[in-house]
Amino acid sequence: MSSTRIDADTLRRLPKAVLHDHLDGGLRPATVVELAETVGHTLPTTDPDELAAWYFDAANSGDLVRYIATFEHTLAVMQNREGLLRVAEEYVLDLAADGVVYGEVRYAPELNTDGGLTLAEVVETVQEGLAAGMAKAAAAGTPVQVRTLLCGMRMFDRVGEAADLAVAFRDAGVVGFDIAGAEDGFPPADHLAAFEHLRRESVPFTIHAGEAHGLPSIHQALQVCGAQRIGHGVRITEDIVEGKLGRLAGWVRDRRIALEMCPTSNLQTGAATSIAEHPITALKDLGFRVTLNTDNRLVSGTTMTREMSLLVEEAGWTVEDLRTVTVNALKSAFIPYDERKALIEDVVLPGYAAAL
Repeated sequence: MSSTRIDADTLRRLPKAVLHDHLDGGLRPATVVELAETVGHTLPTTDPDELAAWYFDAANSGDLVRYIATFEHTLAVMQNREGLLRVAEEYVLDLAADGVVYGEVRYAPELNTDGGLTLAEVVETVQEGLAAGMAKAAAAGTPVQVRTLLCGMRMFDRVGEAADLAVAFRDAGVVGFDIAGAEDGFPPADHLAAFEHLRRESVPFTIHAGEAHGLPSIHQALQVCGAQRIGHGVRITEDIVEGKLGRLAGWVRDRRIALEMCPTSNLQTGAATSIAEHPITALKDLGFRVTLNTDNRLVSGTTMTREMSLLVEEAGWTVEDLRTVTVNALKSAFIPYDERKALIEDVVLPGYAAAL
């Protein structure tokens, strides 16, 4: 059965897995408005619908730096325990409502300390909120497993502290690490000490690369820093000519290094020109382990269901394609093998069979 004949409700019911989604980029607009009032933060508008439209319009600049700047308002309401608890809990419930059965949420604790919370308190509070959300989702019959990736901001000097946090909380819901922020001019190798520390402690990590900067950033992330996955990675296509893979592209494909691809976000930052021509389709057809992700649901005005629908409608994806990227994501999730296997065999594959 072709995905082009699947309606939105069926797409929403399909089990999904998301590996690349930022906590501070996925708040509910109404929550931003309510929390902003409690902390005295001024927003562009206090109408939730208008705020959602403002985010989407502001992000459609074709510039990664301006895209990142839209986070000012979400971060402003995530500086105290109450705000973090609510945002984390709602994050899980929104994933569950979208048919997500496994998610990895990432955020940078250093960006949530303006209200006096320590880095450790930020992580503890977010984990508490995520746990509350998972309990409510399970009780509602829509269970979802959510794990955490901690981020260091690559343009600042606290990446090492964030890596230490990932090690400290690896038995408390934190399953990996990432560096985020402005990519161009801030190469991954600048933080090599942090990545070496993570490898010594057996903590897996992904690295944002190949979005605003090209092949050198992907090469550094993999061959110098040792990343197990690549965040975005759309510019790996620069190492592919007429279907022939260069050495770096071959390394990525042949070693099953997951590419955390985010089509709508990539359009907004100028890393891709259209959904129809987004590299995710060509890379999928070439056998790369591509995964489908939302990146920032509020900022990009998207959901996993919407990302799937866009690929179906504009890039000709089939049900089998959607199932493949979902299984790909679980194969490369930063949880133990037996947990990944169980999700694939007991949840994803039966879920697709039941939906179709």
